[in-house]
Amino acid sequence: MTEFELHQRLNKLNAIGAALSAETQIERLIESILIAAIDLVRADAGTLYLVKDDAVHFEIILNPRLGVAQGGTSGSLVTLPPVPLTLCNGQPNLSNVVACAVNQRCTINLADAYCSPEYDFSGTREFDRNTGYRSKTFLSVPMFDHEGQIIGVLQLINALNEHYEIESFSQNDQHLVESLASQAAIALSNRRLVLSLQELFEAFINLINLAIDDKSPYTGGHCQRVPELTMMLAEAVNRCSVGEMADFHLTEHDRYELKIAGLLHDCGKITTPVHVVDKATKLQTIFDRIGLIDTRFEILLRDLEIAQLKGHLNDLEYAAQRQQLIEEREFIRAINAGAEMMPDEALARLEQIAKRSWLDSYGHEQTFLTDDEQENLAIRKGTLTAAERNIINHHIDVTIQMLEELPWPSHLKNVPEYAGGHHERMDGKGYPKGLRREQMSVQARIMGIADVFEALTARDRPYKDGMKLSKALGILTRMACEQHIDQALLKIFLRDGVWLQYAQRFLTSQQCDEVDLEQLLLQLEDC
Repeated sequence: MTEFELHQRLNKLNAIGAALSAETQIERLIESILIAAIDLVRADAGTLYLVKDDAVHFEIILNPRLGVAQGGTSGSLVTLPPVPLTLCNGQPNLSNVVACAVNQRCTINLADAYCSPEYDFSGTREFDRNTGYRSKTFLSVPMFDHEGQIIGVLQLINALNEHYEIESFSQNDQHLVESLASQAAIALSNRRLVLSLQELFEAFINLINLAIDDKSPYTGGHCQRVPELTMMLAEAVNRCSVGEMADFHLTEHDRYELKIAGLLHDCGKITTPVHVVDKATKLQTIFDRIGLIDTRFEILLRDLEIAQLKGHLNDLEYAAQRQQLIEEREFIRAINAGAEMMPDEALARLEQIAKRSWLDSYGHEQTFLTDDEQENLAIRKGTLTAAERNIINHHIDVTIQMLEELPWPSHLKNVPEYAGGHHERMDGKGYPKGLRREQMSVQARIMGIADVFEALTARDRPYKDGMKLSKALGILTRMACEQHIDQALLKIFLRDGVWLQYAQRFLTSQQCDEVDLEQLLLQLEDC
């Protein structure tokens, strides 16, 4: 090798080291290492092994001449079994060249495998017989990490000269591959460390969501489904090549950042009182207080019966008043469910019932409903009072506070904004900051749609059943027209079938009714 060729190879080695440091996917990194090694010393084929569980495992095999590619990004799994580092008798395996390189912690450079009786190449010879190939020269280089541990072996087969004739791997070849193996081991160790930290981080996030789930089974599923739907819509927007969203593109880092934001979007609910989150009826606190009111009605019915028996009421009066009490009890039970909007006449009837008097167990006269009971039963829609709604809404303030306290790395710096913006509205009437559309990121607007659609179709809420698709999409369309959610994003949500993709994974067949997609899109155009 001339000095010029050596200089070129060293430059290539430096470039390879920089490229390996930038690679983020383990499979691509392993493949890049082997391809770089083959190219660096003009080898004909190669294999990269990783050390796991006292064995050397095949991770990728490349032989371009035979068209063999297994492992890495090839889509073809490696079918060869791992090579044990220790024999059945407990002695180190020195008969296999790769295992020997690990056990003796040294590079093995063979001029001719067929003439190396100290190693078992029976499998290699069988491979050669079956393929017509000739595996001759071998270079097996251990990969040492920063702690001096061997994490793998880089093995190259058949060095080729400029005439593509097989020759031995030179000392320069060996030194170059050893340098590459060292760089590759560090790059691989660093990537594994980053991945392990990511796994730890995501496990911690899941721990928070499990804590929320343990407090309330009605929110845990939401914390898992919203990120899924968020990423579905984000990918659809990323594919969009026309219109307002044509310039929106996601990198690998962008995707991970949005995924983390989705997982954490409701982390503040860990501080929300469970009796508010789970409030299935208007009178529910630790228990549903409708039972107390039922008892009062029973007392009134008992007193009414006593009055009749004592002759204070005739049969017609008794029957009429008894029927009135029964109807009032059914009315209170019905409005306690909070399923429908409370009209003015229902509020007036509630007020009239509240003023009714009854005698408690001490003989004291009381109004039939306490102020708190009347306030709760008078809720126009749903089951939450204004104060309880504020408690629920406060979770987003807590979410933002929690997330802004964390020292986010640069590729995750937008997580608080994405996670904290899913309750904002396009017209600036949302919360907590009252942001308008132009003040929000596309990602936060995507999450807003995902949050609403999941809530509408969820089956695990204490106050409602899962909504049918046609109704949920109709509500989303109306919300877009009212500047609650983003119109441009909702069009993509509808046209790209994100709603259908989600429904097929998470909704029941009873919820998946017929949807008039064209009509919904026409409504959006007319807004």
